[in-house]
Amino acid sequence: MKKLISSILKKIIKVTIIVLGKTTIGRYIYQQVVSDAMNQTKEVIHQGVTLHLSTPNWINKYRADSFSTKEPETLEWYDGISNGSVVWDIGANVGLYTCYAAKARGCKVYAFEPSVFNLELLARNIYINGLSDQAVIVPLPLSDNLAINKLNMSTTDWGGALSTFGQSYGHDGLTLNNIFEFQTLGLSMTEAMELLKIPQPDYIKMDVDGIEHLILKGGHSVLKHVKGVLIEINEEFEKQTVDSAHYLREAGLIFKEKRHAEEFNDTICFNQIWSRSTEK
Repeated sequence: MKKLISSILKKIIKVTIIVLGKTTIGRYIYQQVVSDAMNQTKEVIHQGVTLHLSTPNWINKYRADSFSTKEPETLEWYDGISNGSVVWDIGANVGLYTCYAAKARGCKVYAFEPSVFNLELLARNIYINGLSDQAVIVPLPLSDNLAINKLNMSTTDWGGALSTFGQSYGHDGLTLNNIFEFQTLGLSMTEAMELLKIPQPDYIKMDVDGIEHLILKGGHSVLKHVKGVLIEINEEFEKQTVDSAHYLREAGLIFKEKRHAEEFNDTICFNQIWSRSTEK
């Protein structure tokens, strides 16, 4: 029944947009609706840190509403890193954690996000929080080598996730439901430093829904100098799980713990935390 209602509503909205587009006043009304949606924001406060987040659709409203509860382990990890650290946020999406790291810990954050649908909101969130001097957007995907390939996407929604670069599988290792794609340039972590002159990170947060192990494979020279890594791993995807652990250990990192919020207790997808032996 819900799917039927949703389908009917989508058809009504589609017809309404077509009708509005046929007149000058209709186009004006449509433009105002879109503009008003893009200017919607929500204030969130976590550990005394206030952020303003763009909420043009339900996905981003959910992300704002669940900011403190969806990934509490990620926020706690950021709270424990050194002030002023260099952080690579790989798979930054719309920048929730980019903004938190920059504002709460004074970090210099390099936000890697290739989705053309997320980049505008990432830029908006950085700007409206006054963090343009602390956060750098890198609109390219990371992988294991320098190559032109397709970014395969399962959604075109602002704030959507579940896309993959150069592969046909998603976060669980199964075939991705690809509804949109475009070619772009991808590169490894090592090449990001060598070719783009991006500084060596002190900490890396990685959540790219499937090719984490490939990114780690192409970043040994970077990983061996980081203090800590937080990485999302789906344990149903055996190759991702095994290979990721291998590359992290090879770089001298030690597994500390894995966690997820209670709402994800029916999944085996965890944020894993790795650090140097000298790290507490």
